[in-house]
Amino acid sequence: MYQQMIFVNLAVNDVEASKKFFTALGYSLNPQFSTDDTACVKISDTIVAMMLSKSHYKEFTTKEIADPTKTSEVLLCLSAESRDAVDGLVDKALAAGGTAGKTQDYGFMYGRSFDDLDGHTWEVMWMDESQVEG
Repeated sequence: MYQQMIFVNLAVNDVEASKKFFTALGYSLNPQFSTDDTACVKISDTIVAMMLSKSHYKEFTTKEIADPTKTSEVLLCLSAESRDAVDGLVDKALAAGGTAGKTQDYGFMYGRSFDDLDGHTWEVMWMDESQVEG
């Protein structure tokens, strides 16, 4: 069966700093698609984050590039297998220089968020699917 993938492209100020940040979270880089202007971060088999220098990002759009420290362009949300996994990933992000965001605890659903080095907001959520109806 075909597995659809998502490639999230984000403009960053410093590609090398982004490489260090995301590898500190435990993700790997795909060297085939990583250059001085691009960090290809493999989050899972079907999720890839492309961290592009702003000059390279501009090659793909005629729109103004948002400043994620001032405006919200997107909220990125990753699932986690447990509450501890949520805490583990966010704690790694904070240790690597990220900024703490909100914590949400609904009992059956738990999440925390962080902003990466460029201000992009990443949410990490766990949900007990046995507690969700239908």
